[in-house]
Amino acid sequence: MTPQLRTVTHRAGLGLAGAAALGTAFVLGVVAGAGSTPAKQPTAGVLDAAAAQIAGSSLKPVDRQALDAAAIKAMLNAAGDQWGSWGDGSSADGSYAGVGLWLRRQGSQLLVSHVAAGSAAQQAGVRVGDELRAVDDRITSGLVAADVAASLRGTSGTTVTLALGRGASLRTLTLTREQVPALEVTSAMLSGRVGRIAVPAFSRGVGRQVRDAVQQLQAKHATGIVLDLRGDPGGLLSEAVETASVFLNGGHVVTYTRRGEEPQHLDAEGRGDTRTPLVVLVDGGTASAAEVVAGALQDRGRAVVVGSRTFGKGSVQEPHTLPDGSSLALTVARYYLPSGRSVEGVGIEPDIEVAGPSVGDLAQKRAVEVLTGLLADTGGRG
Repeated sequence: MTPQLRTVTHRAGLGLAGAAALGTAFVLGVVAGAGSTPAKQPTAGVLDAAAAQIAGSSLKPVDRQALDAAAIKAMLNAAGDQWGSWGDGSSADGSYAGVGLWLRRQGSQLLVSHVAAGSAAQQAGVRVGDELRAVDDRITSGLVAADVAASLRGTSGTTVTLALGRGASLRTLTLTREQVPALEVTSAMLSGRVGRIAVPAFSRGVGRQVRDAVQQLQAKHATGIVLDLRGDPGGLLSEAVETASVFLNGGHVVTYTRRGEEPQHLDAEGRGDTRTPLVVLVDGGTASAAEVVAGALQDRGRAVVVGSRTFGKGSVQEPHTLPDGSSLALTVARYYLPSGRSVEGVGIEPDIEVAGPSVGDLAQKRAVEVLTGLLADTGGRG
């Protein structure tokens, strides 16, 4: 029997918070502050006693900070939380102290999907497509992006060493962490009457930026829109819902379910543009909150999805600030698209798949072709 769902209409400031930006991989967030039952005090006392004994008497010197880090990561592993992470936090607007890399996993490889302009990584010559093989001598193969991201972030002025592969070459770089501003939504006119809106991540304010971008493009006489979510690792769930709301006139966007609680619907606001033909561009780096937007618009029949299969991350992380100021992102829920499907481990299959060399250029070209056809069918209706 289908469980009874409670409907919660989305509004800006709903209180849904995203967890960590990568050095960057954003992870999806839910209601902040509603975590699981805290550990009993005797357990914490045992951990403290063991850590003090090891730090004080171990043959190999080790400081308490390193032991705390190892314990937290081991606890996440014991919980089977492949998306959980621990490290220095990021602000809700997406800014953070790090080296300016956005990462995505492709098979066993961890690839650079974006390099922030003016960042330490860009100044050192890191490029999109480089493979990140190790961070401070820690091999990245088999690690999730969020875990690697936590090791890239840190206090401004500290250093981190990266091993990067490019083709047959391998080089090692020591970079200094610095404050990296959030990426912003960009828009531009493409060929004909088609406009493109690129969303690099779902940080705070992105939904409003997308709505503004639509209006700006329409003022330039755009009658079709490409929403480019390629390489977008996700972010705030509230911003994903608000972005979907730009193109929907109410109705369901996503359901999330927490342990021991009834599933909840998040609905679009009832003032979106449902007439302008829309194509959503996706790839293997489209993940989490970005998959919510692409999947909701696909399920609702609002957009044609073009590109390659998305990453497949359908779980929800909740951020918790620990006493030392570090951030613990814990998987607390799973989300489902309007059709009831989960993207966890499978991703979203595009309506029109584009593969091959120079796939990025081909996908955008195909998106414009699709929109041109849609505009012809609708007589250019905006």
